[in-house]
Amino acid sequence: MTAASARLAELGIVLPEVVPPLAAYVPATQVGDLVHTSGQLPLVDGALLAQGKVSENAEGVVDVETAVAAARQCALNALAAVHALVGIDNVKRVVKVTGFVASAPGFSGQPAVVNGASLLLGEVFGDAGVHVRSAVGVAELPLGAPVEVELTVQV
Repeated sequence: MTAASARLAELGIVLPEVVPPLAAYVPATQVGDLVHTSGQLPLVDGALLAQGKVSENAEGVVDVETAVAAARQCALNALAAVHALVGIDNVKRVVKVTGFVASAPGFSGQPAVVNGASLLLGEVFGDAGVHVRSAVGVAELPLGAPVEVELTVQV
């Protein structure tokens, strides 16, 4: 398996700086050979990539394509937290992804949105990026974010 840092470079991806906690928690913690991240929002340079609830066909909401990109950014932010704690090249496998999608009434496409995170992890880690997952629709997320993602990885 190619080291994750080399694969990120091949993909032209630079891990962002760790997003500072918005409240009383840490970005990631290690217990034994597992690293758990806090839920990560789609923040880039302190600003949300999108804001609002996700829907397939309503005006004034976040469309699925934008939400997928936001989930990808959440995963990058989670990987940054892992990297800061243990180093990205020490990740043996991605164990679990949990994605929360702020959903407009009637929206049931949460799995498609969280694929933004899952597909990125597959690109970076190959077979070691295959994971179990939950994709949950919620009424609201912090700061009005459309999606939030947390990871558990084995090191």
